[in-house]
Order: sequence, then C-alpha cells, then structure tokens
Amino acid sequence: MIYRTVQGDTWDSVAFQVYGDEQLMTMLMNANPNHTETVIFSRNIAINVPDKPVITSDMLPPWRRED
Repeated sequence: MIYRTVQGDTWDSVAFQVYGDEQLMTMLMNANPNHTETVIFSRNIAINVPDKPVITSDMLPPWRRED
C-alpha cells in the first residue's frame, strides 16, 4: 500500500493514520530508507506501507496470553 502525505505529516502521525498505532513508525521508516532524514513531510510524498504485523499469543508476555 502507498500512503500519500499531507503537509505537516510526521512518521508517528502516518503510523497512527495507517495502523492506528504510532509505535509502528520504525517499521514505516525501515520500509522507506530514502526518507528517514525527514522529520516533517511536505504534501504528496509517497510512503510505502508494509502490512501490519500480526501479534500471536506466543509473542505476548505470559500475563497477556489467553491460554
């Protein structure tokens, strides 16, 4: 998927827009190495958006598992 930025977008705001989780901004940055130095985006920049990782129960700490 490709996300087109709007003026003023930041990595965390884009991550929140596409994933609902700003903590996934590192994944976006890794998928777009040519833009990693960008802090605030101009409008209409194409950002590659990889699929959101699926969290399985074995990745969660024991107290969060539904075993």
